[in-house]
Amino acid sequence: MLLAQAPFSSIAQVGHTAQCSCGEAVCGCEASYSDPTCGVSEPSSDCDSICDSGCDSMSGGAFSCLTSGKKGGCFSGGGEDPFSLFGCTPCGLTVSGWTEIGYFTKGSDYRFNSRPNEVQLQQAWLTIDKAIDTSEGFDIGGRIDYIYGTDGPDTQAFGISNNHWDNSFDNGGDYGSAIPQAYVEMGYGDLSVKMGHFYTIIGWEVVQAPDNFFYSHAYTMYNSEPFTHTGALATLAVGDDTEVFGGYTLGWDSGFADNGDNFIGGVSTALCDNVNFTYATVFGRFVEETQERGYMQSVVFDVTLTENLQYIFQSDWLDTENASGAAVRESIGINQYWIYNINDCLAVGGRFEWWNNLDTSTGNKADVYDLTLGCNVKPHSNFIVRPEIRWDWDSDQLGVNENDAKSQATFGIDSIVLF
Repeated sequence: MLLAQAPFSSIAQVGHTAQCSCGEAVCGCEASYSDPTCGVSEPSSDCDSICDSGCDSMSGGAFSCLTSGKKGGCFSGGGEDPFSLFGCTPCGLTVSGWTEIGYFTKGSDYRFNSRPNEVQLQQAWLTIDKAIDTSEGFDIGGRIDYIYGTDGPDTQAFGISNNHWDNSFDNGGDYGSAIPQAYVEMGYGDLSVKMGHFYTIIGWEVVQAPDNFFYSHAYTMYNSEPFTHTGALATLAVGDDTEVFGGYTLGWDSGFADNGDNFIGGVSTALCDNVNFTYATVFGRFVEETQERGYMQSVVFDVTLTENLQYIFQSDWLDTENASGAAVRESIGINQYWIYNINDCLAVGGRFEWWNNLDTSTGNKADVYDLTLGCNVKPHSNFIVRPEIRWDWDSDQLGVNENDAKSQATFGIDSIVLF
């Protein structure tokens, strides 16, 4: 899909997407079986030829491509063959996941990272997925995700204060579990529909750690965007370069309970060979208890400037009110990303954000800025290290920094092991 849920597919697409499935020969699954019924047959000989063309850059050892500058290695899915802990599973099911451990020096209640100066398990993630294949007609699949760690409570169904679905899965000390996705997907030809509980299509950054370039998150993503929806979302492929999507969901960040009703949809298209444009929107009632209603949109331009340099521009706008017409949330944000792929195992990047948000306690709007510089080190297809340094400016003192400071600098680093 052309949606924003796979933001680094061209530069830092990680190994967990290349899992073995029956009937396919993929890197990391030398024992790929050709029997479409998933029976034990003769191993496919195709895998070796597929892998050899893209993985030779690592032949000198796990770290040799840090200085090689070759293509087809780590960041593009080559390098050492990614391994799958579970290997082939019956009938097209894929079982995969990752573990993320992180450390940072200063935290904020306005971002995911809220436990400073501690080494912590942020994401222990497990996914069971059956992707649909409509090339030969109708197909049905689905997906379920489970997460445990300090990021768990942030991605629960917290939109309703009744502890439904996974909102009570807390263990104390900011640790907890969540089931952020559980849906069935059906498709025929160019049309697919997912029904159930799933991540939003709004924005560019995502909750899943391996699919983001930076360890920390933007204010816009954490504060102005929904995380999950429950309902139905249809996607229609229009030609080779455009997708249109639309559906109905029960408000924001709810499990299988009514938290409102809203439309969700948009379009993603390639404007030219090097520019992809995505518009996504949600409007209607977002929170049933407070009767919060309004409009939310995100606009994303993903531009390939050179063979190695990627630029992303994102703008979000959120405007909601309660039943009496009083403002509940008003924010606008502009995020800009630059990502430069030095070689197969090393990429550097920068993020600059302006976030303007309504302070409901004062009725005033506050401007917040952050600049993040970091890199991705990927010595193996199953291992990523993401150090970064981040500066935050809060001259209007909205309270995003520790001790309400007007500015702060934060160092952070995490490691992700995929399986």
